[in-house]
Amino acid sequence: MKLAMIGFGQAGGKILDKFLEYDERHDSGIVRAAVAVNTAKADLMGLDHVPQENRVLIGQSRVKGHGVGADNELGAEIAEEDIDEVQGAIDSIPVHEVDAFLVISGLGGGTGSGGSPVIAKHLKRIYTEPVYGLGVLPGSDEGGIYTLNAARSFQTFVREVDNLLVFDNDAWRKSGESVQGGYDEINEEIVTRFGILFGAGEVEQGGDVAESVVDSSEIINTLAGGGVSTVGYASETVDNDTSGGSGLLSRFTGGDEQMEDSASTTNRITSLVRKAALGRLTLPCEIEGTERALLVTAGPAKYLNRKGIERGRKWLEEQTGSMEVRGGDYPVPNSQQVASVVLLSGVNNVPRIKELQEVAIEAQDNIDDIRDESEENLQDLVEDDEDELEPLF
Repeated sequence: MKLAMIGFGQAGGKILDKFLEYDERHDSGIVRAAVAVNTAKADLMGLDHVPQENRVLIGQSRVKGHGVGADNELGAEIAEEDIDEVQGAIDSIPVHEVDAFLVISGLGGGTGSGGSPVIAKHLKRIYTEPVYGLGVLPGSDEGGIYTLNAARSFQTFVREVDNLLVFDNDAWRKSGESVQGGYDEINEEIVTRFGILFGAGEVEQGGDVAESVVDSSEIINTLAGGGVSTVGYASETVDNDTSGGSGLLSRFTGGDEQMEDSASTTNRITSLVRKAALGRLTLPCEIEGTERALLVTAGPAKYLNRKGIERGRKWLEEQTGSMEVRGGDYPVPNSQQVASVVLLSGVNNVPRIKELQEVAIEAQDNIDDIRDESEENLQDLVEDDEDELEPLF
């Protein structure tokens, strides 16, 4: 699947940068175009892989390149005002070569949280290609204002995109690690999962062909209908001697002397599917009631088989209760791992979102109370008790 990616804000830009690095490292070809948008000049300068001409600084007349200070209402206003500058960069994207747009942002800050729903709405108005969002929720320890920003942005972002893929920092931060180290690791986890998902079906000339192809239309159909999606991932290291043939033909002719035992391959795949779906999802949720699902199994061709994928797909149908479960394989010739990625689309039993909203409401009430008391407290502070002093003017 070929994507035009737009990273909005600091987190969005860094994840976009990591996607480009992943694309170069694995030659996956999923990032057809990349644009980074920010109100903070320093954040744009810190990117390594986004082309200089595709870095867009907005809001210069209002915030002078210093960011919006976690004010996502201001972030939304600036995105609206400077939408033509963003469109100028998007105009260079060869849209006829793109399957979909992906708008990436952290939902707890100011620029990405406020601006990403604005750009998503703009893209949907102009283009016929699907517009997806990838939103990152802040950790619960990051503070009330960031939780409030995330709750408001989440509500708006879901409405403006064709589907919102969510990653919850709370489920992935490890105790004791540095903030920078934690975010770097989280960003790597994000691109690994979504890289395999979006990379399925992008086969080069002469490369191994999947037995059951997952192409962009399968992903688009799984994400159709809107709502919120989460992704599961599990992998296992295998002994991959690339000297032997491992293409589709050898699977039928028995030409690969190291062809894995069929039962072992099937069992490995079904086990990985279970681990992916029941393990750590990008957004923790109950998988029962999921509306649509997609299973992608990636790795060396000799470690993939149709029977294992079919079993995994049927198991997913039973667990989710959905009859709309697609599945296929993604041969990666030189990989030393077999991995399963499970996309669960239209999830609705998500305790983390309810918890986020409750904390956000509490934060909003607290902010309102403080504002109401602020003027009265200031009056008490500056005025003398007997009102004997007079101000200068």
